[in-house]
Amino acid sequence: MKFLSPFVVLSLATLSGALPASDHVVHEKRSGASTLWQKAARVNGTENVIVRIGLTQNNLDRGYEYLMDVSDSVSPNYGKFWTPEKVAETFAPSNETVTAVKQWLIEGGVDASRLSQTKNKAWIVFNATTAEAETLLHTQYYHYENAVTGLTTIATDQYRLPQSVTQHVDYIKPGVVLPLTSRKRQAGRKPLRYQPSKKTTPNPSSLATCDEAITPACVAALYKIPVASKDVSPNNSLGIFEEGDYYSQEDLDLFFKNFTRWIPSGTHPKPAFIDGAEAPVPVDEAGAESDLDFQLAYPIVYPQAITLFQNDDYNYASEEIYTSGFFNTFLDALDGSYCTYCADGECGDASGLDPVYPDTNQGGYTGQLMCGTYKPTNVISISYGLQEDDLPEYYQKRQCNEFLKLGLQGTSILIASGDDGVAGPPGDYTDDGCLGNGTIFSPAFPNSCPWVTNVGATKLYPGYTVADGESAAYDPIGDPYSIAYASGGGFSNIYPIPSYQAAAVAEYFNKHNPPYPYYKGAAKIGKNGGLYNRLGRGYPDVAANGDNIAMFNAGEYILEGGTSASTPIFSSVINRIIEKRIAAGKGPVGFLNPVLYRNADALNDITNGTNPGCGTDGFSTAPGWDPVTGLGTPNFPKLLEVFLSLP
Repeated sequence: MKFLSPFVVLSLATLSGALPASDHVVHEKRSGASTLWQKAARVNGTENVIVRIGLTQNNLDRGYEYLMDVSDSVSPNYGKFWTPEKVAETFAPSNETVTAVKQWLIEGGVDASRLSQTKNKAWIVFNATTAEAETLLHTQYYHYENAVTGLTTIATDQYRLPQSVTQHVDYIKPGVVLPLTSRKRQAGRKPLRYQPSKKTTPNPSSLATCDEAITPACVAALYKIPVASKDVSPNNSLGIFEEGDYYSQEDLDLFFKNFTRWIPSGTHPKPAFIDGAEAPVPVDEAGAESDLDFQLAYPIVYPQAITLFQNDDYNYASEEIYTSGFFNTFLDALDGSYCTYCADGECGDASGLDPVYPDTNQGGYTGQLMCGTYKPTNVISISYGLQEDDLPEYYQKRQCNEFLKLGLQGTSILIASGDDGVAGPPGDYTDDGCLGNGTIFSPAFPNSCPWVTNVGATKLYPGYTVADGESAAYDPIGDPYSIAYASGGGFSNIYPIPSYQAAAVAEYFNKHNPPYPYYKGAAKIGKNGGLYNRLGRGYPDVAANGDNIAMFNAGEYILEGGTSASTPIFSSVINRIIEKRIAAGKGPVGFLNPVLYRNADALNDITNGTNPGCGTDGFSTAPGWDPVTGLGTPNFPKLLEVFLSLP
């Protein structure tokens, strides 16, 4: 049995600190019982725990204003991105916040000499007994055991903070979060795939069978993508995020040989390996996710380079050790000020929530956590994610704010919307991946973060040509995949509708009102039988083809689907556009959404299809924006014209 907590499983703890004080309020509370993790015994009060307090950052109330100032095409400061130093200085926690939290801890019995703080002031860290932590937080810590694996972790159902302190704290670890079974976009399942009836690859230059197999030629035709220039900037590599899934060079070479002979055999991504990650792997170990990303991106961007942000050592990436968090080691490696702590001889993110390095487990990465090691690329494609219900709200908001900071620095973040329509993956807390009694729609994270561009999926129906137009991706179970598949989309239970999207969402509700009851606000999930939050940030923002994708995996020709395909396609289009801007003496484009929503006519509107889930037909596509395919698919010439017209 493996233990994820920094202390040993022992007997019941004391009851000290279990009762709330009148001036304390609930800061975090788990949304519901987990079907995977079973509550066991109390943690012994004498055992030690490292408590980590994430401090609220300064000026976050102006973060949206700052981001729009450099991202909205009508702003005189469009494209005038910030330096990392300016970002760190602007958002560092205030002295008032640091003082308030330290004073609370000292008055609660924690000697000042025990308190450590990160260089960027974002975290306060100290050692305590479990009894001390329970007293401070007015809570009780329990062991939880995984019903499948027998692994254990510790957590609390909720904790409280003084009213005077709660505004200064994002979240505390260990806290309410429970580890997940998987962190892939498909939450534990492999990307959608099947063996084509035709065992031979299609003609690489033909458009006659694009309804059967999407090839690079089909993608180029659908979105009017021209042949790439041979003269490329060395500073415009496309970034692709991977974790727990690895590409095979043999698969890439098979793909190049069969579909893109102009790309030389042996072409491979530039390694940006984070915390002991490695790639590529032998062909029989190849992951379909990574193979898919590179086989879709290279035909669009080559001879531009691709940078592979491969994350975490094998123990964490393969989930030999469960962690419940996601993306933090990646964000650490891009932004040194985001690294959570360095105290008591240990530098890294928290055990049980994020990977901890050095990893002392067998075969683990023994180096220090990478902090600010790599410069972010202009565009980063991410085909992984979770559901909002999987992680505490404070954790998600802190991470979402980091995406805002990357946007301020000129990085475009694109994330896949998921493959389960309005639901989460089956088995994600409920059998059908829905909230409540299995009927409430389950929004995804970080899709719902307002500072990323979320990408849904489209498909060509049988018998349709590239000239006939696409529809929303939806395939019922068994046709052709072994599980049902629909473009992920819906409305956040955490984030309100951002102003750049407000008019588009209002038009959708006014002209194409969904036939479902709804609730208003995250605190009212499911009220009056509501299935979705009428006031939440809508997603996806855009879409691209994500069905019947021709590729090679594990040495075999297969067809694959998912928004994992859509995202590298749209990301590659943006990277190509930035290449043209660089050639014109301009820079990257940063956060895309304000420009995209102002120029919806630069995308191909999708008006056919739905995204079923939770026992419903889901939402419907419609003229303009919709929560199935967003604003639509890329039209390269029109998007290029828009972005070249900007400073």
